Amino acid sequence: MGKPAEPFGQALKCDGVTTLIVTGGETDVCVPATVMAAIDRGFRIVLPTDALCSAEDSTHNALLQFYRRRFSHQIEATTTVDVLDRWC
Repeated sequence: MGKPAEPFGQALKCDGVTTLIVTGGETDVCVPATVMAAIDRGFRIVLPTDALCSAEDSTHNALLQFYRRRFSHQIEATTTVDVLDRWC
Protein backbone atom coordinates (compact mmCIF):
# COMPACT_ATOMS: atom_id res chain seq x y z
CA MET A 1 0.00 0.00 0.00
CA GLY A 2 2.64 2.51 -1.07
CA LYS A 3 1.97 5.70 -3.01
CA PRO A 4 0.43 3.95 -6.05
CA ALA A 5 -2.05 2.24 -3.72
CA GLU A 6 -3.23 5.47 -2.05
CA PRO A 7 -6.41 5.68 -4.16
CA PHE A 8 -7.19 2.06 -3.26
CA GLY A 9 -6.77 2.72 0.46
CA GLN A 10 -8.89 5.86 0.20
CA ALA A 11 -11.61 3.97 -1.66
CA LEU A 12 -11.68 1.32 1.06
CA LYS A 13 -12.01 4.01 3.75
CA CYS A 14 -14.79 5.74 1.78
CA ASP A 15 -16.65 2.44 1.62
CA GLY A 16 -16.39 2.09 5.39
CA VAL A 17 -13.81 -0.69 5.38
CA THR A 18 -11.93 -0.76 8.69
CA THR A 19 -10.44 -4.27 8.69
CA LEU A 20 -8.25 -6.04 6.15
CA ILE A 21 -7.60 -9.78 6.03
CA VAL A 22 -4.03 -10.28 4.83
CA THR A 23 -2.78 -13.58 3.41
CA GLY A 24 0.14 -14.48 1.22
CA GLY A 25 3.68 -15.60 0.81
CA GLU A 26 6.78 -14.51 2.61
CA THR A 27 5.57 -13.78 6.11
CA ASP A 28 8.87 -12.00 6.72
CA VAL A 29 9.04 -9.90 3.52
CA CYS A 30 5.87 -8.97 1.63
CA VAL A 31 3.35 -9.55 4.40
CA PRO A 32 4.94 -7.13 6.91
CA ALA A 33 5.24 -4.43 4.24
CA THR A 34 1.52 -4.71 3.51
CA VAL A 35 0.56 -5.01 7.17
CA MET A 36 2.61 -2.01 8.32
CA ALA A 37 1.37 0.18 5.48
CA ALA A 38 -2.22 -0.75 6.30
CA ILE A 39 -1.70 -0.06 10.02
CA ASP A 40 -0.19 3.33 9.13
CA ARG A 41 -3.43 4.08 7.29
CA GLY A 42 -5.57 3.13 10.27
CA PHE A 43 -6.76 -0.31 9.24
CA ARG A 44 -7.17 -3.20 11.65
CA ILE A 45 -5.51 -6.38 10.35
CA VAL A 46 -6.59 -10.01 10.57
CA LEU A 47 -3.86 -12.54 9.76
CA PRO A 48 -5.05 -16.10 9.18
CA THR A 49 -1.75 -17.68 10.16
CA ASP A 50 -2.43 -20.87 8.22
CA ALA A 51 -2.85 -18.76 5.07
CA LEU A 52 0.67 -17.32 5.33
CA CYS A 53 3.95 -18.92 4.39
CA SER A 54 7.65 -18.25 4.26
CA ALA A 55 10.76 -19.93 2.93
CA GLU A 56 12.01 -20.35 6.51
CA ASP A 57 9.86 -21.64 9.36
CA SER A 58 12.01 -19.84 11.93
CA THR A 59 11.45 -16.37 10.46
CA HIS A 60 7.78 -17.14 9.79
CA ASN A 61 7.27 -18.08 13.44
CA ALA A 62 9.33 -15.14 14.70
CA LEU A 63 7.25 -12.66 12.71
CA LEU A 64 3.99 -14.16 13.95
CA GLN A 65 5.26 -13.81 17.54
CA PHE A 66 6.30 -10.23 16.80
CA TYR A 67 2.86 -9.38 15.42
CA ARG A 68 1.17 -10.89 18.47
CA ARG A 69 3.41 -9.14 21.01
CA ARG A 70 4.00 -5.73 19.46
CA PHE A 71 0.81 -5.12 17.50
CA SER A 72 -1.88 -6.95 19.47
CA HIS A 73 -4.19 -3.92 19.29
CA GLN A 74 -3.91 -3.60 15.50
CA ILE A 75 -3.34 -7.20 14.40
CA GLU A 76 -5.35 -10.29 15.17
CA ALA A 77 -3.56 -13.54 14.35
CA THR A 78 -6.05 -16.36 13.96
CA THR A 79 -6.92 -19.27 11.65
CA THR A 80 -8.72 -19.43 8.34
CA VAL A 81 -11.49 -21.49 9.93
CA ASP A 82 -11.99 -18.81 12.58
CA VAL A 83 -12.13 -16.08 9.93
CA LEU A 84 -14.70 -18.03 7.92
CA ASP A 85 -16.78 -18.80 11.01
CA ARG A 86 -16.92 -15.14 12.01
CA TRP A 87 -17.05 -13.38 8.64
CA CYS A 88 -19.10 -15.62 6.37
